[in-house]
Amino acid sequence: MLNAAIVGLGRWGRLLVDSVQDDGRPKGGQIRFTRAVTRTPANAAAFADRQGLPVSADYTSVLDDPEIAAVVIATPHSQHAEQIVAAAKAGKHVFVEKPMTLDKAGAERAVAACRAANVVLAPGHNRRFLPSTQALKALIDGGALGTILHVEGNFSGPLALGYTAGMWRADAVENPAGGMAAMGIHMVDAIIHLCGPIGAVRAQSLRRVLTVDTDDTTSALLRFAGGMSGTLTTITATQRLWRIQVFGSKGWAHVRAPEVMDVHLLEAEPETRTFPAVDIERAELEAFAAAVAGAAAYPVTANEAIHGVAVFEAIVASAARRGELVEVAEAS
Repeated sequence: MLNAAIVGLGRWGRLLVDSVQDDGRPKGGQIRFTRAVTRTPANAAAFADRQGLPVSADYTSVLDDPEIAAVVIATPHSQHAEQIVAAAKAGKHVFVEKPMTLDKAGAERAVAACRAANVVLAPGHNRRFLPSTQALKALIDGGALGTILHVEGNFSGPLALGYTAGMWRADAVENPAGGMAAMGIHMVDAIIHLCGPIGAVRAQSLRRVLTVDTDDTTSALLRFAGGMSGTLTTITATQRLWRIQVFGSKGWAHVRAPEVMDVHLLEAEPETRTFPAVDIERAELEAFAAAVAGAAAYPVTANEAIHGVAVFEAIVASAARRGELVEVAEAS
């Protein structure tokens, strides 16, 4: 059983805790939270009490605690790099919510620190754990779609309609290019996982309806290192949508909802496949625990994580330059 501390008890930090335990009792035998750190402990006191978590604002005390083997970081994005490096130096394994960092340099520094300390670093890209994503990956790798030509991804939702001034999620510094940090980075990871590295991007990010300091409508054209093309869209002020469609020379496959995939091949009848619902937050945390135990490697590699941050950084830069083509920085 991996004893972990949750760092950050906002909405998402609480969801992560709830995914693996009920009232302090682990749902499985892989991971449990035994301590919590949050900026304002009083705001999380009732939740922490229900989950049996001693809570404080002192991150260092968790890193000094020999009973804590890992930290799960769900704090504002700009804090991630320093928190990862500090955890690695303390010998703690690290699960970090996306985006791992806000820039490639920070991502490389975080990865280097964890490698030097020989600790696991697990970025929280939970869509890797959807059976539909795994089935789409199998279609691509097995050649059923032929030569891959193009991919379209869209991850949107209404979350920014609830933002108010002063919230860190409503801050363009913490959330550049609209929904890229909250939702779009998940799609970046899925696209990299399915189709390989991205070489260059052209992006635009607009504010149509929000009154807070962040955009609501962001899109990007993608040019892959392997020659294919793609598009990515993330909107933070509309009904929820998660879809990814891959086109190849033999047909296309479209995951139009997390549990539904349509497959249309040139020489076969159209097919709709359905998949069981999965608690992907529990799945990613249990995969992290398995990696710490040496049972299986975490499915998001360090190089993929760094590349995803580099793509994110390139989209932010292109949007700031009114759609200028920006090459994605290669790994150092």
